[in-house]
Amino acid sequence: MLEILLIFILGLTPPLLSLWSRRLAEARATSRLRAAREAAAARGLRSLALSPDTRPPERVGQFLGDPSCRFNAKSAYIRCAVNPIGPCQDCPQYQPREDINFGL
Repeated sequence: MLEILLIFILGLTPPLLSLWSRRLAEARATSRLRAAREAAAARGLRSLALSPDTRPPERVGQFLGDPSCRFNAKSAYIRCAVNPIGPCQDCPQYQPREDINFGL
């Protein structure tokens, strides 16, 4: 009977230790996340300045880049397929669009 109890206790020890260490790690992560949020709130948020070639399209939202360019991605994240980080002024790959409404 004692051997069965010993085997049972030894069998339950690893999962219990694992559960305990996981809860300890989660508590540490939660406290670090809370401290990071408090530090970010104390510093305040910096506002991101929009680039001068950001124009509101006729649709919802804003996009970057020159709407008259053929390679314009019509995205708020990248300017175009050829030169994603810009700038659009004096871009050597500029090609005017053929459609009249600039693809909007």
